Amino acid sequence: MAGASAGIPSNSVRRADLLHKLFFLPFLAAFLAAIFSSIGCEKSAPPRFPAQEIHSITREMEAAAGSAAPAGSEIRAALQASDSNPEATDQLDITIFSTGAPGADRLAVADIQHALGSVAIRHALAEEPSESRDGVLFFYLRAGVPTHAIHIHIASKNRQAMLHPAPSSSGPRLAIILDDLGSDRAAAESIFALPYPLTISVLPNHEHSVDIAEEAHRRGYEVMLHLPMESVGKEQPEARELRPGMSYVEVSLLVNRFLTELPHVVGVNNHQGSEATADIALMAKLMPVIGGHKLFYVDSRTTAATVAFDTAQRDGVPSAFRNVPFLDDVAEVAAVRKQLELALKGAREKGEAIAIGHPHPATLQALREVLPRAQENGVHLVFASELVH
Repeated sequence: MAGASAGIPSNSVRRADLLHKLFFLPFLAAFLAAIFSSIGCEKSAPPRFPAQEIHSITREMEAAAGSAAPAGSEIRAALQASDSNPEATDQLDITIFSTGAPGADRLAVADIQHALGSVAIRHALAEEPSESRDGVLFFYLRAGVPTHAIHIHIASKNRQAMLHPAPSSSGPRLAIILDDLGSDRAAAESIFALPYPLTISVLPNHEHSVDIAEEAHRRGYEVMLHLPMESVGKEQPEARELRPGMSYVEVSLLVNRFLTELPHVVGVNNHQGSEATADIALMAKLMPVIGGHKLFYVDSRTTAATVAFDTAQRDGVPSAFRNVPFLDDVAEVAAVRKQLELALKGAREKGEAIAIGHPHPATLQALREVLPRAQENGVHLVFASELVH
């Protein structure tokens, strides 16, 4: 009896073994379920498109939209998708100009959406509509991840004609640059309500710098980098600015960083800079950087000692300079109105003029009052890029 009991587990031992198995099984099941679930997820979620493939699709969409949109439409592609930033998408901004015919605008938008949809289907992209205060906004996604943002706008023919007037081979021309954009979105919106070819100069690294530059470009205005430079008085310096004594590498890195951060820049002018633009060595380092980016330079002439324009000319950078008084040293409507009249007179006398103002309420009000009369006075309003040499 004693021998038999030695080979057979006692009831208490069997119960302990059973309890151990019952206790362990749920953990084993949960562990295996997690593994199989993970494997299943990996199989069901296809990888995100590489950025280059997204860019390739964007170019297809740009071509398709160009074929479907009415003649004269503006189509701009921004290749912003990045392998290092999965949240970034390419963007396609399409502006069609209304003919005023009933239903024609809606039909044109539908034709563009159909053309884009055909491209999306070929690449297994799903469409997701969104809300927009201005036009039609929707996204394309792959496996739930956005790859493209599409914005379609409708603008009036009158606005198109005023923003993009026919080139004039003769007659005085005036370019107006509005500086210091970047912090006040409401001021930018007030500028965008002015249907004239104004040049917007945006400070980098401010709260609304990027979206103001994007919106200005989308609406047909010209965008410049308002490049921070050290002033003699050193009043309200920017966190990052060009200063005498910087090496070429430091100048290049700073300007390149600003240009990377701020989209759609076609030219540069100085913010403050009475100290910097008078420094021959600093300007000699800056102009090759600007020229390397195929940009133009406008000397704001914040000091009579500036050498910026002369250096730009010597280095072959398309350039110009402010050659009439600032519009709003006194930010009162009557004073700005008088300065605008002087700018128009300067354009007539010199053949061309560049004026600089700021987005003060008084400046914007004076622009609303005076600019409609510019054409009547024989002066053509143009972008700054049209007056560089």
